[in-house]
Amino acid sequence: MAHILNIETSTEVCSVALAKNGKLLFKKESVEGMNHSRMLTVFIEEIFAENNIQINTIDAVAVSKGPGSYTGLRIGVSVAKGLCYGLNIPLISINSLEMLSVYAAQNLAEYKLPEDGIPVLLCPMTDARRMEVYTSLYNLQGEELKPVTAEIIDEQFLSDWLENHKILFFGNGAEKCKSTIKHKNAFFKGPVITSAQFMQSISEEKFNNNEFENVAYFEPFYLKNFVATIPENKIL
Repeated sequence: MAHILNIETSTEVCSVALAKNGKLLFKKESVEGMNHSRMLTVFIEEIFAENNIQINTIDAVAVSKGPGSYTGLRIGVSVAKGLCYGLNIPLISINSLEMLSVYAAQNLAEYKLPEDGIPVLLCPMTDARRMEVYTSLYNLQGEELKPVTAEIIDEQFLSDWLENHKILFFGNGAEKCKSTIKHKNAFFKGPVITSAQFMQSISEEKFNNNEFENVAYFEPFYLKNFVATIPENKIL
């Protein structure tokens, strides 16, 4: 039974949600691109000010740990750690692919998959540029069947699993794979964006199980190393 601030910045979406006992109270969200450094702290301040809630009443902060955007994750984790230090409350981290899968499983009926007795698996995908995605594979009970990886998608991706399972592909990296994965058991439906409101049931469970991070040493799960690029047209 907790009052938890959830922060999601692993993709182009900047999202904050305040939940109590695993239920959404308030949400602030922008899907306008990578403006996390400008919007995140503003959203947090607005949630508490507009709803006349004191920030020192929250019991924990949950943050998406990745995989995802290097810059987005760094900003989200920095703000979350600062709040935890300042308020002396625990830090919870949540895999961004897991949160998408939990939401998809909870809302599976909405996607109207064929009722043919073939078991359903969940494949969240977040964009990692070009034809690469961050992805994993889960069953409906939330068990991870394939570890998180960065994959270049071709027509053979998950082909063995697709022979005996319907697989739901979703997330902001799924659409670009639609023309490549053409198996009859592949379905492209489900949540597209990541959102802090997808975190609330997981963060509540982790809070109740005392699954907390070391605030001083916690780092995001970048999966790939950050590579700085040099502009082709340099201005002298």
